[in-house]
Amino acid sequence: MIRAAKSKSFNHVFSRYNHYYLLRRRFRSFTLSGSLDPHRVPGYEMKIEPKRPVIYFMNHSSWWDGLLLYHATQQTSVGDHYVMMEEQQLQRFTFFRKLGAYSINRESASAIRESMQYTSELLNAGKRVWIFPQGEILHQDIRPIQFRPGIGLLLRRSPEAIAVPVTLCHGMVQHDLPEISMRAGLPILENWHAWKSEEIAARLRLALEQQLDDHKTELMNSAQGQLQDVTPLIRHRSSTSEKYDAARKQVSRKR
Repeated sequence: MIRAAKSKSFNHVFSRYNHYYLLRRRFRSFTLSGSLDPHRVPGYEMKIEPKRPVIYFMNHSSWWDGLLLYHATQQTSVGDHYVMMEEQQLQRFTFFRKLGAYSINRESASAIRESMQYTSELLNAGKRVWIFPQGEILHQDIRPIQFRPGIGLLLRRSPEAIAVPVTLCHGMVQHDLPEISMRAGLPILENWHAWKSEEIAARLRLALEQQLDDHKTELMNSAQGQLQDVTPLIRHRSSTSEKYDAARKQVSRKR
């Protein structure tokens, strides 16, 4: 197993590279609805301690998901975030260790146990952990969503942890660059130790699937494919069509 080895200096450099070079070149917009900090969720009736551990569980529908969630945490969250990543990918992109990534090898039972133990240690230390419980990259429209059982085991081992469903929707509507919409759902708090692992996984699977369906429906029904009351995470970038329209207006003014 490959453990995370966070570096503040590397994070300082890479966060800017990811923001200004990678994401802004690839996407027209990236927005967040909701809050990644459970204690900051507006209108939530339960008081939550800021240092309480959190498991974020998210649908996994593109290679960019890890960089997108990393950027969202850098821009909006005060927590100390870690991400579980396939070992083969982390061996290829070892620098992700410096950003908080650690590995899981699903081909080895002993390696899975080691990764689960490491995740439990992070949660018990008050850290925040991101996992993709589908276990692989799948199209965002595939139903039903299927979970691996690990999330249930993790919450039983760390019953104080909060579970937060996060959905990502990718799409191209009015422009030639993709637009990304992220939604952080309401925190889910239970006495997880009283639940069976399979029951936890089943409940959270349904919660994520319902949130993703609602998220997509709202995007389809919204003007220009954009939700209201969102936090922009990258500065709007003009698409080719917008640049063309701006050039036409400039030429018209000169005539």
